[in-house]
Amino acid sequence: MKVEKKELPKSSVELTVELTVEEFAPFIEKGAKKISQDIKIDGFRAGNVPIDVLKQKVGEMSILEESARIAISASLEKIIKKNIEGEPVGQPKVDITKLAPKNPLGFKVVLAMIPDITLGSYKDLKIKQKETKLDKDQVDKAMNDLREMRVKEIASTEAVKEGDKVLVDMQMFLDNVPVEGGQGKDTAIVIGKDYIVPGFDKNLLGMKKGETKEFKLPYPKEYHMKNLAGKMVDFKITAKDVFTRELPELNDEFAQGLGLKKIDELKANIEKNMKEGKEKENNQMAEKEMLETVVKKTKFGDIPEMLIEHEVNTMLHELEHTVTEQGGKFEDYLTSIKKTREQLMLDVMPDAITRVKVSLVVRAVAKQEKIKVEDAEIKKHIDEMKVHYAGDKSKEKEDILKRLDTADYKHYAINVLTSRKVVDALREWNIVK
Repeated sequence: MKVEKKELPKSSVELTVELTVEEFAPFIEKGAKKISQDIKIDGFRAGNVPIDVLKQKVGEMSILEESARIAISASLEKIIKKNIEGEPVGQPKVDITKLAPKNPLGFKVVLAMIPDITLGSYKDLKIKQKETKLDKDQVDKAMNDLREMRVKEIASTEAVKEGDKVLVDMQMFLDNVPVEGGQGKDTAIVIGKDYIVPGFDKNLLGMKKGETKEFKLPYPKEYHMKNLAGKMVDFKITAKDVFTRELPELNDEFAQGLGLKKIDELKANIEKNMKEGKEKENNQMAEKEMLETVVKKTKFGDIPEMLIEHEVNTMLHELEHTVTEQGGKFEDYLTSIKKTREQLMLDVMPDAITRVKVSLVVRAVAKQEKIKVEDAEIKKHIDEMKVHYAGDKSKEKEDILKRLDTADYKHYAINVLTSRKVVDALREWNIVK
C-alpha cells in the first residue's frame, strides 16, 4: 500500500492512497459475494454466483465499485492512524481516483483537523435564566383552543353574525391593481377574530351565502409586507358558505371526553404542560446564550472549510425534514421565500460557523476538564435505543437495529453523551436561575 500525505490550508490534510492489484484482489471477491447475495440468478444460490456469471449480469464496474467501498471501509481507520498526527474531526471526505479491471485501487482522503483553540473564561459567567411564569390568560387561551378543536359547525342560510364562520373568495387591490398573493378561494373567516387587518371580519356581518361585498381597510404601518404597510387596500369578498358554530361548555363532561374526570384536572394538566414547555424554552435560551458567550471568549485557528460545509448541509437537511414532515415540499418552500438552495446555504452559513465553533469548544472543555463517558453509560444508551426501535414498525427498523451494534454508532454515542455531559457541566458553572 502506498500513501502520500499533503498538508492543505485551513487545518486540513489530504492522503493519496493506492492499493496494489494483489492487495485489492481479496476485496473484489468480497464485493462479488456481497452483490451476489442481493441479486437473484436462476440456477445459483444467493451469495454463491460465480464472478464471471455475475459480471455478465451486473457488469464488471459494478463489482469493482462495491469492492472499492468495502476496501476503503476496511482500511481507512488504519491508514488514518498510521499517517496522521493530531486529532481529525468530523467525517473524512473520500474520492476514488483510480478504478479499473486488473489495476490498483486509488483514492484520496481529505481530513479536517482540530484547529488550534485557546479557551477563554468558561466558568462563572453568571448567565441569567428567565423565571418560568404563566399568565392566567395563557392557560385560558389554551382551554379555549381545546374548545375550538371540538366546535360543531352547521350550515346556515341566515345572515352572518358574531361567532359564525364564513368561507369566502377574496380579491385584494391596491390602486385598482390586484395585490400579488392577495387572491384566495375558500378562505375561512371566523367572525370575532381579527384576520389580515383589524376590522376585516366586521365587514362580513350581515352578508348571506352568495352575496358579494366591496370595502376598503387601511393596513397597519408596521405590517411586514412593505408594499401594503400603511396603505388603503380595496377588498372584494364573495360569501361562499356560512356556518353557525357551537362551542362545547368547559365542564366536567368536556374533560371526560378527553379522558379525565374533572375540568379542574384538565386545567391543571394544561397548566403543568405549558409550564414545562416554557421551562424547556427558557433552558434552551439560557444555554444558547451561555455557549455563544463561551465561543466569543475563545480564540480559534483556521477552521476547516469541510466542517462548515458539512454543518451547512446538515442544517439544510434538518430544515427540509421539517418542511416535509409538515406535509410540504422543500422546492415549494424555497419558492415561497424567493431563494435558491445556494442562496439559502449562504444565509445559514453564519449559524453553521457558530455551531461548528460550539462543537469545537465543547470538545476542548471535555479535554481540559477530563470529562468522559463510561462504558456502562454507553451500553445503557445503546440498550435504550434498541428498546425504543424494537417497537418501530418502519421498513428501516432492522437496518437501524444492526447499526446500533456497529463501531461507528458507538463512536457517535460517545460524542453525543460526552457533549451532553460537558454542556450540563457548563450550565452548572454558569447559569443562574
